[in-house]
Amino acid sequence: MNPGGVAAAGHPATAEAAASILDAGGNAFDAVIAGQFAACVAEPVLCSLGGGGFLLTRQGRDPVQALDFFVQTPRHKRPVDAIEFLPILADFGDAQQEFHIGLGSVATPGMVRGLFAAHRSLGSLPMGVLVEPAVRLARHGVRVNALQAHAFRIVEAIYAHSEDSRALFASPTRPGSLVVEGDLLRQTALADVLERLAREGERWFYEGEFAHLVADLCRRDGGLLRLGDLRDYRAEPREPLALDYRGHRIWTNPPPSSGGILLGFALKLLEAMDLSDGSFGSTRHLERLARVMALTDRARLEAMSDDDGAVDAWALLDPGLLDRYLRELQGLSPALRGTTHISVMDGKGNVASLTASNGEGCGRLIPDTGIMLNNMLGEADLNPRGFFRWREDERLTSMMAPTLVACAGGGEVVLGSGGSNRIRTAILQVLVNLLDFGMPLEQAVDAPRIHFEDRLLSVEAGFGFDTEFAAFLGRHSEHRLWGDRSLFFGGVHAVAHGPEGFFGTGDARRGGVVQRARGGAPKLTGENT
Repeated sequence: MNPGGVAAAGHPATAEAAASILDAGGNAFDAVIAGQFAACVAEPVLCSLGGGGFLLTRQGRDPVQALDFFVQTPRHKRPVDAIEFLPILADFGDAQQEFHIGLGSVATPGMVRGLFAAHRSLGSLPMGVLVEPAVRLARHGVRVNALQAHAFRIVEAIYAHSEDSRALFASPTRPGSLVVEGDLLRQTALADVLERLAREGERWFYEGEFAHLVADLCRRDGGLLRLGDLRDYRAEPREPLALDYRGHRIWTNPPPSSGGILLGFALKLLEAMDLSDGSFGSTRHLERLARVMALTDRARLEAMSDDDGAVDAWALLDPGLLDRYLRELQGLSPALRGTTHISVMDGKGNVASLTASNGEGCGRLIPDTGIMLNNMLGEADLNPRGFFRWREDERLTSMMAPTLVACAGGGEVVLGSGGSNRIRTAILQVLVNLLDFGMPLEQAVDAPRIHFEDRLLSVEAGFGFDTEFAAFLGRHSEHRLWGDRSLFFGGVHAVAHGPEGFFGTGDARRGGVVQRARGGAPKLTGENT
């Protein structure tokens, strides 16, 4: 039991970076910032300085706060035939999915602005110290693990799209291929960028040389971003969505993003049910869970704007809408978007939960920086009514939902997930496993999951297959049984604190690991910026 704290993340280097900052005397907010910088190096398919995200925090006993630094739509559109916007196929092995990339798919990035805003309000160590682990990884290299190699294989068409991207991510051991498991990936240009950010601050990114590189490239090669898009981007503090569930207090990501409100909507539907008469994996449990997911998915579609297809998260707060769906439950028989997450707690009572995404990446690097910007305008999930229908200069909605739970019996859990539209159902099921079935944290995260969307029930491997389970599947004519655990079902990385001290678990579906702070004398070597 270590009083220093604990971090859970989607890569060993990310978790180690966060824990090393706790060991250096930093707080949970320092640690999550350092972890996120490291994730941009070690998990390049899942996050980037060119993407965005959300941070949920609590400083000691202060109120919980949320920070929105997700991407913003450009201020101006261009004719479709004047932009670089093209489809690629991501190869999942047994299935393929179309994504759109190119400079015309790029929304204004918020990552750097968000990390600096969090540092100003909550950080305690110099930014030079916080970028150190990421700089070291980028300059000296990080070994590509199995999950990252798998991610590169899936979206190879994106990272092989441009000559400079192919060169950066080329395998040193397999000519003609992108990096494979075991390769050492060095990103020296990105190391230089990180050091420059620590010295010069965020203005270099949003108003200085980097901003001009972005604007010039977009003007020349079919992008949409201009200097004003970057200059005027702001990270937005927001009041988190708070709700009670069976005596537990839960805080999560608020509107205008929709992930937190859809999670809360599903929890309120589940609260109207008695889950005590069914064990985990029983037909009663799965039927009720699938029904709630189906109703939540219908509510999501009902809340979509006819204009651009964005989910109006505020509409989901309408009590009349919730009451109508609760009445429907009364008849119930009792029978890779690239996303990653970091959770941190420290010994001072501080908590931080950060979820970030770069989409899949736009396929183009900003010259001499090693940074690939996002492709959020090419994400079908974020543009359900069709591409190019987004409103100018608005935050895109997101399913990301960093979450904090104060348990009725004492103790706290901080969690979040990657996984596109599966984020909300992954977090929902972990919460149900913890709060309704009383599972230990590791078991709650590891347990098999289901997901319901667009009339298709997806069922992960691990449920007992008997006659009742077969009957349950038979009532869902459109279903898919997965042969193994899969990153499709999200990746919930969680940490907790209770009578036994700090503990946590990383979701193996997405390479999750836990790193505890080791304690000891602080070692500060970064620049005092």
